[in-house]
Amino acid sequence: MTSRNPRDSRLRLVRPRPLAAASRAVTQRRSRRPAPRPPEGTPAPSELARMARSGLAGAARVARWADSALRPGRDGATPDGKGALSEATAERAAGELGLTPAQVRADWDTARLAGLVEVHGDCARPGWRLRAWNRDDSAVLRGWVALFDAWSLAYPEPTDREPAAVAEVVSAMPQVLSFLQLSAGPVPVEQLLDLLEQRVTELRTERCEIPYGPQPDPAVEPADTPLPPLLDWALHALAAVGALTCADGQATLTPLGSWAVWVKLEQICVAAQSPAGNIEQPAEDMLRGCAQLRPNAARAEYRAWLAARPVGSAVTELLDAARGEDALLRGLAFEALRVVGAPAEPDVRAVADRTPLRPYALLWLAEHEGHDPEDVHEVLTREEATWLWVDTAAAVADHGEAPLLVRHLESAVQPTVPALLDEVRAVGHPRTVQVLVALAAAHPDPALAKAVRRAAFQVHTGGS
Repeated sequence: MTSRNPRDSRLRLVRPRPLAAASRAVTQRRSRRPAPRPPEGTPAPSELARMARSGLAGAARVARWADSALRPGRDGATPDGKGALSEATAERAAGELGLTPAQVRADWDTARLAGLVEVHGDCARPGWRLRAWNRDDSAVLRGWVALFDAWSLAYPEPTDREPAAVAEVVSAMPQVLSFLQLSAGPVPVEQLLDLLEQRVTELRTERCEIPYGPQPDPAVEPADTPLPPLLDWALHALAAVGALTCADGQATLTPLGSWAVWVKLEQICVAAQSPAGNIEQPAEDMLRGCAQLRPNAARAEYRAWLAARPVGSAVTELLDAARGEDALLRGLAFEALRVVGAPAEPDVRAVADRTPLRPYALLWLAEHEGHDPEDVHEVLTREEATWLWVDTAAAVADHGEAPLLVRHLESAVQPTVPALLDEVRAVGHPRTVQVLVALAAAHPDPALAKAVRRAAFQVHTGGS
């Protein structure tokens, strides 16, 4: 990393890594168990991504057209505030893409559900997944899973059925999908109907409460709603997003559908095995409990924690935890806010002028607005980047291991150690002295360690 020749006062650093990687340095610990493998016969991720790209080709095409044709300053219509295209825009897209307006609207809705397009108020912009579509298989698969999660929105629900009954079927379908995944082959629809009826009965039993106030007419209770038409709707909706096929009275998960169900089951298992009580804990304790988890497992825990409370209060709790003195919790809080997504934008934007939170908030907003994750650090000024470097180093020093702190040097934006030390002293981070002392103690290069110790002494005494 550096020269061991004491006469070389430049003490050059290796080429810096993106700051996004630096902010995750503290979580890069040895995993406590190997990453789980999908069931035998599951296609490789590259093949799954190829399938997902094929299934979402129409949505990506419309999203790219919108990105090109409807940019600010172009003569184009905007969505109606709810994410739907205006009549004029749908007609225009249909003419230019050789589609019908109905096809354009369907592909636009799919693009929104897959995160290829993000709607903010009455404006739409391309999502970061669209930018990464051709080069990042994981972005493509995450987009398809987002569509899979929204299957009940991707296909019109029956208008002649009780909303409560529709909601029960949506709640019961994960168990039906799990059965399909475990069966690893075609399953008769009649068998799925039996399972659905059992699960709906269980849901109604679990929901049994002492009623208060006037009761609805028993004639319109969900219990009297026939389930076969609703199962038919659910299967067709899942087929519409590419999760299964249904023919000859049998349903079969596609490779993508089987893989997605396995991913969901694995997330549930990881959350169930996480440190006891995380989901019920306040934000600060939950984040501490997630600090030892692998990134994917931590995200699963964040989702479970968020699902158990209103979004508004959850975001407030996370930002309160980020304002504390523990830099590790600050970084983890913003990782959890990435799981929240768009609903957190106003609150994150509101704290973007607060010194402890500003670099994290700016990076979060840039990612949310579609910046390439590899280039997102460019939104920070040199001073903000240096402040974040010190804050992340404080988290590593408090919770990580010495080699991680040494490797953290690689993420500095400055090309040499003297330049780094000069700018670290200038930003005035409250943990500067502790970080420099820890780095000097950890680094194996005597010349570099001496320079860092001298800088720590100067900061401590206010000298130069």
